[in-house]
Amino acid sequence: MKKFILLFTVLFFGATSCKEEIIPEPKNLIEKDKMVNIIYDLAILEAARTQNASVQNYPKPTEFIKNKYKIDSLTFAKSTQYYASDIKEYKKMYDEVKDRLIAANAKLTGGKVIKAVESIPENGIVK
Repeated sequence: MKKFILLFTVLFFGATSCKEEIIPEPKNLIEKDKMVNIIYDLAILEAARTQNASVQNYPKPTEFIKNKYKIDSLTFAKSTQYYASDIKEYKKMYDEVKDRLIAANAKLTGGKVIKAVESIPENGIVK
């Protein structure tokens, strides 16, 4: 009987604690659609930066995002933290970004699917 009560208590608190909002919504929360656009732009900027690291006049991704969306880094950080506290919704946001990246890639390659490189071999030659 004691084990049953202990098990019930643990399950009860486990079920109710999942519904609590761990991180309160920030005052200047970036809207979800705008946040998806920001994540998409950051992905594109980071990909471009890694393709040609020698470009000197290329804007830093964070500076570009702050100027384009008229947000400060604290607002972005707090919004990211808030959205990340709900992992299922955050994953949906990233899935939307992934779908947009795949669509953009298909548009640029004429519909050809380019396989992503999961790891680079030791010799550095990707086949």
